[in-house]
Amino acid sequence: MSKRKILEEGRDYSFRSYFELAYEPDEILAEFDYTLIIKELSLPKTNIELQRTAELKQKIREILPFVSLSNATARRETLVSPLLLEVIRYCECKMRIEYPLRVSNILKGNLDYLLQLKNQFLVIEAKNDDLTRGFTQLAVELIALSQVEEQDIYYGAVTIGNVWRFGKLDRIRQVIIQDIKLFRVPDDLDNLTKLRRQKIGGRRQKASP
Repeated sequence: MSKRKILEEGRDYSFRSYFELAYEPDEILAEFDYTLIIKELSLPKTNIELQRTAELKQKIREILPFVSLSNATARRETLVSPLLLEVIRYCECKMRIEYPLRVSNILKGNLDYLLQLKNQFLVIEAKNDDLTRGFTQLAVELIALSQVEEQDIYYGAVTIGNVWRFGKLDRIRQVIIQDIKLFRVPDDLDNLTKLRRQKIGGRRQKASP
């Protein structure tokens, strides 16, 4: 099958633009010579006991009945940010919010969250209600980050607040893997925090994808 040209020459594209494009994710990523693979992704976990996770889970359960999660800002402040703050407390990693990244006229914009420990990175994209298109945007952000940082593997996660999906970029193989598993908050909060801490570095990782 011939490669379908999607991006228009001379036009600027932000990361958000890829969320809005009405094309299939694999077609969009092919523009950057990446192949999309959808399968179960094996994510490393830490064995360290995260003592405050149960407290955070209970807190979220108690406040959810009283908070409207009808927009992205509400979901980020109620579900995403509290979880990530707990992660960085354990891993002592840096977190950038609305981090600006510009590689070219077709790879530019802000990363919702960027977690960094030494040379390990995790990109998190928070969307309102569309995990599929949100993952496409996340994948493009990982491609952009891979062009300015020197490592071969990048992880990311896209979330609508109460549901998370991870992804992995392999720069050597030119492959992006989308995990078929979904993690839910607060039910899977223990697994989410353990995944992130290990990831940002066996050393504890970040979290997109």
